[in-house]
Amino acid sequence: MIKTNKKPRDFTRLSTGWNIIFNFIAGIVAFLCVFPFLFVTIISFTDESTLAMNGYSVFPEKLSLEAYKYVFQTGDQLLRSYGVTILVTVLGTLISLVITTLFAYAISRKSFKYRNFFAFYAFFTMLFNGGLVPTYIVATQLLGLKNSIWALVMPLLVNAFYIMIMRTFFATMVPGAIIESGKIDGAGEFGIFARLVLPLSLPGIATIALFNTLGYWNDWFNALLYIDDPNLVPLQSMLMRIENSMQFILQNSQNASINMGILQDMPQDTSRMAMVVLATGPIVFAYPFFQRYFIQGLTIGAVKE
Repeated sequence: MIKTNKKPRDFTRLSTGWNIIFNFIAGIVAFLCVFPFLFVTIISFTDESTLAMNGYSVFPEKLSLEAYKYVFQTGDQLLRSYGVTILVTVLGTLISLVITTLFAYAISRKSFKYRNFFAFYAFFTMLFNGGLVPTYIVATQLLGLKNSIWALVMPLLVNAFYIMIMRTFFATMVPGAIIESGKIDGAGEFGIFARLVLPLSLPGIATIALFNTLGYWNDWFNALLYIDDPNLVPLQSMLMRIENSMQFILQNSQNASINMGILQDMPQDTSRMAMVVLATGPIVFAYPFFQRYFIQGLTIGAVKE
């Protein structure tokens, strides 16, 4: 009797049919996530009168650039605000990454004597804060950050939650054998951190960098508190001021001093959508630069000893 060697079933592989089904479901979910932004972009290019007559539509009858013309009426102010936001985002993200990674690496090392104290020091700030008024007094009177670019950078510079994330990443994903090999070769602490730890930690650093970038790019509250100089107004704050000016004109439309022709030419809904596109578009295109590091995070840490 001839025995046939039956291959064991591989439970880690999906059949072709199930693979197609799951890819189809993933495609639908991805489309549902992207569609709102695409829809907002379409509305921003829709003619205001057509939008008022027919409502929102994926295929508008008439396209128009009036919403963007209305927003760009600020002239150089919009470009200046873009420059301020880009400068604050890049500068704040880089400095924040340096502080966060150094702090997190120190408290992740078991050989650091005071790591529990500094870990609790960072964690304590997640539970309690001084409040808005003391923060404003410290920033304006003690540090003198009023109408300074640092007033937009320093309040978001250190995030205790990001420190805890990086500490866990260093403790779990960086093998101790790597650090010991650096010590054997005669490298110092900064040498080990720069040459051995950081290259292995790119996925975690990229994640924190993305969080910091989004935080700085979308920040408008600090500008509301500390910035009066129009040359230092960031993008989000400037768009908010345009929206407030529009609301003021609409709410006082009964005033005889307001020209009714201005209200008729004002793209109310489409200009709001245009502001959303201008505010979120650049940061959306920045995401693919971080994507490959997220993919590397799936395989990092597979070190055999």
